[in-house]
Amino acid sequence: MLYRSADDWRNAPRKRVLFFAMSGLGKTYVSNMLRDAGDWFHYSIDYRIGTRYMGEYITDNAKAEAMKVPFLRDLLLSDSIYIGSNISFENLTPVSTYLGKPGDPAKGGLPIAEYRRRQEQFRLAEIHALLDTEYFIDRAERLYGYPHFICDTGGSICEWVDPDDPKDPVMSELGKHTLMVWIKGDDAHTAELARRFDKAPKPMSYQGDFLERVWTTYLQQHDLDETQVDPDAFIRWTYAQAMAHRQPRYAAMADRWGITVTADEMAQVHDADSFDDLIASALEAQGK
Repeated sequence: MLYRSADDWRNAPRKRVLFFAMSGLGKTYVSNMLRDAGDWFHYSIDYRIGTRYMGEYITDNAKAEAMKVPFLRDLLLSDSIYIGSNISFENLTPVSTYLGKPGDPAKGGLPIAEYRRRQEQFRLAEIHALLDTEYFIDRAERLYGYPHFICDTGGSICEWVDPDDPKDPVMSELGKHTLMVWIKGDDAHTAELARRFDKAPKPMSYQGDFLERVWTTYLQQHDLDETQVDPDAFIRWTYAQAMAHRQPRYAAMADRWGITVTADEMAQVHDADSFDDLIASALEAQGK
C-alpha cells in the first residue's frame, strides 16, 4: 500500500486517499469537509463521468426529448436555444436521469436493450474516470498547489473490477497512487439505506451478469414481459440484492488493496486532524 503504517501516513507530506462504499455512507460528505479545510483537492468520479465522459450523451438525450415538441424543435433547428446539463458536485441528477430505469414506457421506463446500452456507456465512463486519478493528482498539485488529494468514487466501482486478481488493471493503477479506504456499513446502515431508497428510488448501475440475472428472475416471478414492468418496482426489488452483491466485493477490495473504517467511525470525523487520526488508527490496527 501507499502508506504501510500509521507513521508513514502521519509523516507523509502528500496524502492521497480513495473512498469506496455504498452511496449514502459518507464518502462525499467527508470529501467536501476535507476540501473545505483548504489543503485537499476533491476529485469526484461521478462529476467527472457526467462532465467528461457522458456529457454529450446526457445533452443529446435532452435534445431528443425537446425535439418532440414542435415549438422547441424549431428553436433548436435554428440554433435559437441551447440545451445543456447543469451538473455539479451537489447535483448529479443528469447522470442518473440519463441512466434511467427499464420497463413500461408509459411509466418512464426504457426498453431493456436501450437500458443495457446506457449501462455499458456508464461502465466504460467510470473506468476511464477512475484511471484519470493519477492525472488529477498531478493537476491538483501542479496547477492549484493542493498537497493532499481525495478521490470520491461512486458505489459501482466494485462492479467493474476483479478484487481477487492482484493484476486487476484498475485496482493496480489506483493502488499505486492512493490509499484505498472502504467505509463499511453495518446492518442498521443497510436498513436505513434501503428505507431511503424505497422512499425515493433512483437509477443505479449494475454489473452486466448481475443485471441479466435479476431482470430475468423478475420477469419470471411476476409473469411479465418487459413492457409491463413498473420501473420503480423493479429497481426497488433489485436494491437489496445489489447491496448483497456488492458487499463481498467491497470486502475483497479492502482485504487485498486497502483498509477498512466503519461508517460510524467516519461519521465522527469533523476536520482534517480527526480524519488523519482515523486513517492512522486503521493502518495501525491492520498492522497488528
